[in-house]
Amino acid sequence: MNITLRQLYGFKAVAEAGTFTAAAQRLGLAQPALSQIVRELEEELDARLFDRTTRRVELTAAGREFLQAVDRLIEDLEHAVHNTRELAHRKRGRLVIAAPPLLAAMIVPQSIQQYRRKFPRIEVVVLDIAPELIVDRVRRGDADCGIGTFPDEQQGVRRELLFQDSMMAWCAPSSSFAGQKSLNWSDLPSTDLITLTRESRLRFLLDHTYESLGLSVRPAHEVSQVTTAVMMVAADLGIAVLPSYAWRFAQAFGVMAKPLKNPEVRRDVSVIYSETRALSPAAMSFLRLLRAQKASLLPPNSI
Repeated sequence: MNITLRQLYGFKAVAEAGTFTAAAQRLGLAQPALSQIVRELEEELDARLFDRTTRRVELTAAGREFLQAVDRLIEDLEHAVHNTRELAHRKRGRLVIAAPPLLAAMIVPQSIQQYRRKFPRIEVVVLDIAPELIVDRVRRGDADCGIGTFPDEQQGVRRELLFQDSMMAWCAPSSSFAGQKSLNWSDLPSTDLITLTRESRLRFLLDHTYESLGLSVRPAHEVSQVTTAVMMVAADLGIAVLPSYAWRFAQAFGVMAKPLKNPEVRRDVSVIYSETRALSPAAMSFLRLLRAQKASLLPPNSI
């Protein structure tokens, strides 16, 4: 079968106009060209679609039945084209973003607010889940993209740098470190630390840095969430080494951030998406907003 859209639209125009001349004018074609298009369609179908008279054309029984199918086909096609254009121009759709709870709380809500002003008909869904679950959700297509820090070797996903995060020391205003502009890692008493549990990548980074200095970590408290660590610091139960993007949350509770030096430890906060599926226009627009507001996420002394 070698039927073209041009033939279908030509046939429909003739059926509706009742003459080849009127249909050709509607389509912006020469009348002989339209006659040839319909003739080729009839040959392809091996059926006569019109009874021709000197003044009008009338649909045959085959033509009437074929017109019903063509009307449905064209309506479905035009509906599909309309929907695709709306998606391409971000007029409607659904966007699913996966991020660890703290990043989801700090970086996503403000971007959603700005995004909804521009694209009110796009639904934005946030999956605030554990970092180890994000890659799998993106691979399976349950999330359009994921935000976080990820191991270098991850099969099935691509990554783009969103911003660079640095590890900082966090202390209460009453701490003996509160008046210092910056700290060395060796300044921090390893027995006074509030750390995440050993399952966390942040804890791995902390332990690795201390080991490189010939020191060991014997934390005063271990917790599972960055937010819990911040609140324990606010209660002056110790000092925490946490990512700089915790700043806006910690600031609300008076917790102070101090750059850590010797060494400076930085991490890439990236956006990941499936290597087998292109990012949707909705996702690309959202990521542009995330990049635009990254400066507001980090404390002024973290760079």
